[in-house]
Amino acid sequence: MKPLNLSNDAPWKKRFRAPTVQYTMVAHQNPNRGLAVSNQSGVYQLYAWEIETGTLRQITDKPAGVVYGGISPDGEYIVYHDDEQGNEIGHYVRVPFTADVTTPREDITPDLAPYASFSANESLNGKWFGCTVADAEGFKMVMIPKGGKPEILYHTQYLTYGPIFNYDGHYAIIATTERSKTTDTCLMAFNIGEASNTVKILEEEDGRIQPVDFAPLPGDTRLLATTDATGFNRPIIWDVATGDRTDIPLNDIEGDIEAWGWSPDGKKILLSGLNQAVYQIYVYDLEKSTLATLNHPGGVYKAGYFYDNDTIFINYEDSTQPTRVVAMDANTGEILRVILVPGDAPAGIKWRSVSFASTGGAQIQAWVVTPEGEGPFPMIMHMHGGPTAVQTEVFSASAQTWVDHGFAWMSVNYRGSITFGREFQNSIQGMLGHREVDDVAAAYHWAVDNGVAQADSVILNGGSYGGYLTLQCLGKTPDLWAGGMGIVAIADWFLMYEDQAETLRGYQRALFGGSPDELPEIHRSASPITYVDDVAAPLLVIQGENDTRCPSRQMQAYEQKMRDSGKNIHIHWFDAGHGSRAMEQNIEHHELMLNWVYRVLG
Repeated sequence: MKPLNLSNDAPWKKRFRAPTVQYTMVAHQNPNRGLAVSNQSGVYQLYAWEIETGTLRQITDKPAGVVYGGISPDGEYIVYHDDEQGNEIGHYVRVPFTADVTTPREDITPDLAPYASFSANESLNGKWFGCTVADAEGFKMVMIPKGGKPEILYHTQYLTYGPIFNYDGHYAIIATTERSKTTDTCLMAFNIGEASNTVKILEEEDGRIQPVDFAPLPGDTRLLATTDATGFNRPIIWDVATGDRTDIPLNDIEGDIEAWGWSPDGKKILLSGLNQAVYQIYVYDLEKSTLATLNHPGGVYKAGYFYDNDTIFINYEDSTQPTRVVAMDANTGEILRVILVPGDAPAGIKWRSVSFASTGGAQIQAWVVTPEGEGPFPMIMHMHGGPTAVQTEVFSASAQTWVDHGFAWMSVNYRGSITFGREFQNSIQGMLGHREVDDVAAAYHWAVDNGVAQADSVILNGGSYGGYLTLQCLGKTPDLWAGGMGIVAIADWFLMYEDQAETLRGYQRALFGGSPDELPEIHRSASPITYVDDVAAPLLVIQGENDTRCPSRQMQAYEQKMRDSGKNIHIHWFDAGHGSRAMEQNIEHHELMLNWVYRVLG
């Protein structure tokens, strides 16, 4: 370890404070107006983006931040889910594009009780606004006609999201797990232009179908979607009016291929390939049935879309430099210009990809970054959240903080991660918290055997599901770890289910195959609180007081059991929800973690 650097101008603090743009979008019918999510105020907020000048005008000013929003097709309004201090329970509101942080918000659903939601959409002709409303009664797909009252399109107890409308607002699509009773979704298409609301269903015998968007043209009823029935995500097009399905023939490409969206003329689709956590952008010409592999620099590409028929706007970053929004040539992949520039940040050290075998012969990919000099080093063993997520080579102020202080850092794409195939992703379902632990243990042995990590100085770290795995690894493989740092973590799946928002309750049922009452033994064996007596290393937990994804009561119960068993645990509670969106609060949390690790490792 290097000397602890907590000075205000420490390079690691400058990385956290560097302004970045998380994602952008452009109004379909007004390409001079867009929406950006940025932390330039010090907290992630929504900004009205005047594209011609590059000006960002702050729209929200919530202490816990706002990271999801949308812009109306005509560019007149910005829409977001307004909650209480990050608790993710509230109402959708809208505010004029020309507004600022002082402008009153208009409640879109004033007659509804507060609800959780992760999906909202508006038809491009402005006829319908739709959103998912999740509350104690289940999942409701709500449609609101322009100037009218909310209507319930569909109601179920199973994990469901939508609706997504075609341009004219004649068709609405939802994705639901009601038929599979797992995380596999099928699509239901409602002809809302007819009084009978005719329904068509598109599903796989074995696999999930996920909707992306309708073609952006009047009268067009083609829906872009993805399916993983072949084992990896592939794009399909479903004409909901005729029922015709077209599978895009891309079987010779390895890894997942995500569909991102349509060109404005509806003739091309933008695709993102991700194989072994490495990105490749493609454009598929529907008229010519040809795939163009764009020749772009290596790095991480996210939140891409066609700005016009020849230009893509996309977020670009790598492990050495933070996110910026760039314009990419849609025919070649050449980076034409930087659209939104982040602030300066000290450069990071580049990561490298490694792989190794875990139990059952599973091949696990991970990212490793080490400080200058010869190993072995003390190490931070990181696990991403999700579990249906993936760690890619992003610019991580957190990872580089540890490298600055002489630590190696390793992030494991454990089983359950996406982009490694359907079998890999689904292998944990119904038995959470076991194979992932095996994979993290395999990462430990790889790091020690290859001279990267000091065997007695490996600290677990992760947030959300990664925080859960931190606690689960400490209890199930206690001899490997010098300590653990769990952020907004899961400790008890039973109390989780009782207290969390309905959106996550439905997701939990889908992951496990049923509720805790239906599958008590599986939930017990998946809960870190079950293994408290076996924990040997110290634990630091940083938990949000207003978190409805990983609520406070289940962590309080875990803390009490740890203390009753004489275990070393410290919990820091902060006034927000599922993680911090404020840069100074992130710095505060990392100071806490640094001080704690230095004490633990002496």
